[in-house]
Amino acid sequence: MTGSVFYRSPRHDYPKAVRAQGVYLYDAAGKQYLDGSGGAAVSTLGHGNRVVIDRVQRQIDEMAFAHTAFFTNEPQEALASALATRFPEVDAKVYFLSGGSEANEAALKLARQYWVAKGRPEKSIFISRHQSYHGNTLGTLSLSGFPGRREVYRPILMEWPKIEPCYAYRFQADGESAAEYAARCANDLERQILESGADNVAAFVAETVSGATLGAVAAEPEYFSRIREICNRHDVLLILDEVMCGSGRTGTFFAFEQENITPDIVTLAKGLGGGYLPLAAAVCRRFVHDQIVTKHGEFSHGHTYVGHATACAAGLAVQAEIDNRRLLQNVVERGRQLIASLHDAFNEHPHVGDIRGRGLFVALEFVLDKATKEPPTASLRLPGHIKNLAMENGLICYPGGGTADGENGCHVLFAPPFVFEEQHVTELVERFRRVVEALTFE
Repeated sequence: MTGSVFYRSPRHDYPKAVRAQGVYLYDAAGKQYLDGSGGAAVSTLGHGNRVVIDRVQRQIDEMAFAHTAFFTNEPQEALASALATRFPEVDAKVYFLSGGSEANEAALKLARQYWVAKGRPEKSIFISRHQSYHGNTLGTLSLSGFPGRREVYRPILMEWPKIEPCYAYRFQADGESAAEYAARCANDLERQILESGADNVAAFVAETVSGATLGAVAAEPEYFSRIREICNRHDVLLILDEVMCGSGRTGTFFAFEQENITPDIVTLAKGLGGGYLPLAAAVCRRFVHDQIVTKHGEFSHGHTYVGHATACAAGLAVQAEIDNRRLLQNVVERGRQLIASLHDAFNEHPHVGDIRGRGLFVALEFVLDKATKEPPTASLRLPGHIKNLAMENGLICYPGGGTADGENGCHVLFAPPFVFEEQHVTELVERFRRVVEALTFE
């Protein structure tokens, strides 16, 4: 492409988006695209929501920005109160940022400073999971189990330990019950904590429902309850990454609500601002905040746009719209419809191995052989082909590779706006059917 933009993929010829309304985007040639993945699970209200736009414009008229090293602002205060009210434990504290990578980086620093404030500076190891993704800063990339994104930076990353994800489709053994598998997966964390030395481990970090690398894989029942018990027993903080799956995406505001646990820190982004402005948050339990403040007086961290007034105003309007329009109920209903429709369309397809998800966070995993679950090889470049075919068919979806083992495998993630209606689900599946019909697996 010509011009001065440093594109994500400089050799790719991107269409120019010029307009968006509801669940559709339009390019400069007038072509329509159904937003089947919210970009990357970002759009909750769809595009052009007048309530949010008016609130943002009003905030800009009043005061667009005041640096939070000098001032607080009303939108920050109001949105923090709203998020703390949703958190299951009273007096949670909320730290606002601009994106998911920043939120997870802040979570790491919160955990580290907490242990230093407790007089336990040796607690500096973070355990995470293979086939996870937590962000693109060096800290969060160190945490991520995403080989493709890590490789070029490997020499400058921290080599923290990782355990297997709770991914029953691939890793549950024959004859093993769901409960037995969940316990085995969770016990791997205890093994790793003991191997690293519990006195050295600061936190365990996991996506409550996995996103980009595995595609909407929810843990088996009781997995996270066992994880919580293990963290408590060994004095390890539990950080849940809900950058993708939070903010209502799975049908409850926090995805962890469906696991009946409370993390020590949870991160949000993407859907929090709904795409109207960059916004993220790290929410921590009161004891984490108070220990840091009591010992050090401040959190040794910060960015220019922390608590940005206009971004927080957008987030507040997005959350109000979700509540006022009871959109979480729609997330559950449309999610059920989407999963059922995908099953109807692809259950008998020889290369569709698994269909899974919660709410409007749904994925389909491809295989070369349904019986053996043999994954497509990386050399097939299936994710890229799917993305291109989807765009040709006017569909935005989120394909990913390395699903099976970090290198091979392929899934497609669907995370449409919460305002999807029945006909939009039907349209999504029909457009995706045309994509699948055009795919080759050899």
